[in-house]
Amino acid sequence: MIAKFKNLDLNLLRVFDAVMAERNLTRAASSLAMTQPAVSNALRRLREALGDDLVVRAGYGVEPTAQAQALWPAVRSALAQLQQALIPEPFDAAQANSTFVLAMADATSAALVPPLIRRVDAEAPGVSLRVMPLTTRDPRELLETGEADLAVGYFPSVLAAIAQRGMQDAEPDVLAHQRLYDGEYVCAMRREHVLAGRSITLDEYCAAHHVLVSLSGKPFGFVDEALAGLKRQRRIVLTVNQFFTAALVVSGSELLTVLPRHFLGSTGIAERLATVPLPLTIDQVHVEMVWHRLRDDRAGYAWLREAVLDAAREAFRGPHEGRGLQHPSTVLDGSA
Repeated sequence: MIAKFKNLDLNLLRVFDAVMAERNLTRAASSLAMTQPAVSNALRRLREALGDDLVVRAGYGVEPTAQAQALWPAVRSALAQLQQALIPEPFDAAQANSTFVLAMADATSAALVPPLIRRVDAEAPGVSLRVMPLTTRDPRELLETGEADLAVGYFPSVLAAIAQRGMQDAEPDVLAHQRLYDGEYVCAMRREHVLAGRSITLDEYCAAHHVLVSLSGKPFGFVDEALAGLKRQRRIVLTVNQFFTAALVVSGSELLTVLPRHFLGSTGIAERLATVPLPLTIDQVHVEMVWHRLRDDRAGYAWLREAVLDAAREAFRGPHEGRGLQHPSTVLDGSA
């Protein structure tokens, strides 16, 4: 294998990266300014060197093998670092025309995007933001493949893995993170609900019918995990993938749901909702922004992270500091 690597044409890795990104040989050839036969020939040579098919035909494109999937993040990271080292990109916010992709849930967007876009308008009028829905508590694949530049949400397993790697004195994790704010969740219902206006017991909570917000689609959230620890469960009648949809449903039904406290004002129907404390203890939720370290030195990414951090500070500062939300809270990128 060492001998093969010494003789490996590293240009083949650029072809491999393009094919993995496009999942189509014609589009990959176009992005590389090559002919399709040249791309096919490069793939053949790389297959011979690595002893794997790498991609197989599927429909109108190609699908990667398991080895290709495992190899791609390291190849993409290495190519990006090499490009940055050889051709550093300066970033002038006032002149930039970059597009950044952020993955977050709807309630996170409601809090962060308004102050964030004010900063973009003021400092970087040519910059565009694209917010994609977050559908997982583990955004590592999104970040490793470059599908998202930043993921914002609650990622306990990812942070635990980063911390464990640090305790083992291993090389730094490929992901970096920074906490934006902490959160508070409340039980929400329509104002006329029989349980509104007072504290509710655990028995009453479990006996009620519920809407679960599950961005991943899994019918089990962090509240259900806490209930399971008490050997209790609740009756979930409806599962949705947006906090706004859950708020709208409970405002006109007898169902209960769990919402971030700060999100109530963004629903537009806060006057139709009542909230009470949850009748059980749940772990505090910390919202983090997470990114891939290969972007640490790339043009604009430091500016983007600072802009997101400032947006969180503006959205969640106390009322004594002027405009802001009185009750800091966060959103879960998984399920509630």
